[in-house]
Amino acid sequence: MKPRAACGLLLCLVACGTLSVSDEQDLGEKFEREIRREYRFLNDDVVTAYVTKIGTDVLRTLGPQPFEYRFYVVENGEVNAFAAPAGHIYIHTGTILRVRNVAELAGVVAHEIGHVTKRHIAQNYEKQRAASVGRQAAVIGAGILGGGVAAGATNLATGVGFSAVLNSFGRDAEREADDFAVGALPAAGYDPSGLPSFFETLIADGGPRAPAFLSSHPAPAERLEATRAAIAAQDPPPGLKVDDNGRLEIIQRRIELLTEGAKPSRRR
Repeated sequence: MKPRAACGLLLCLVACGTLSVSDEQDLGEKFEREIRREYRFLNDDVVTAYVTKIGTDVLRTLGPQPFEYRFYVVENGEVNAFAAPAGHIYIHTGTILRVRNVAELAGVVAHEIGHVTKRHIAQNYEKQRAASVGRQAAVIGAGILGGGVAAGATNLATGVGFSAVLNSFGRDAEREADDFAVGALPAAGYDPSGLPSFFETLIADGGPRAPAFLSSHPAPAERLEATRAAIAAQDPPPGLKVDDNGRLEIIQRRIELLTEGAKPSRRR
């Protein structure tokens, strides 16, 4: 993305007015076009269909939605995922390679869906719009000119200015997205314990530094305990899906072959 074009898009983002459902749909399409210019997508129908199926399973339990959700796989070894406006959900290949079972991947997908359904992105937009247009455009534009785009190549959640702004969720939003996932997963047929299980794995991998997917206001350990408590209070029925008869392992091997054996990033 040219810095001038990026700044123009961001200036529009903070100046256009109240973010209605229709506005968010328009922004989602614009963001999708811009993101495709900056990031390498795994253009494999089998892998994308696998992730989309998980997302569709979760969405099917929710009833009519204002957005047409779309799921994308980004070729990036960092363990991360993020949501863009209007139901555009992005999952890193590093995340898919790191999960130990389909329940963990479903937990990640459901968490990102939660941010969209709870309109957290729209709320962040409103917060940013409340600031002065000039100040906000200058701050975000400076981030891009100073190398934010390059940084985004390794971390979607903190690289590009607009995705960083819209995905800077606070304590309440992250907890709400986690709670949404814990409630939606059993209805979709997945064991909700996959979400805290994945948190636990990432905390162990990350040591003193949490991976990007956990680097939000609530401490990782707090999120782990909160999701465990929510699941215990919910008392989900037995027989929920944890594994999918080797399908995940096939997808993981396919990603490794398509990306020349790229492995997820793990901090020591």
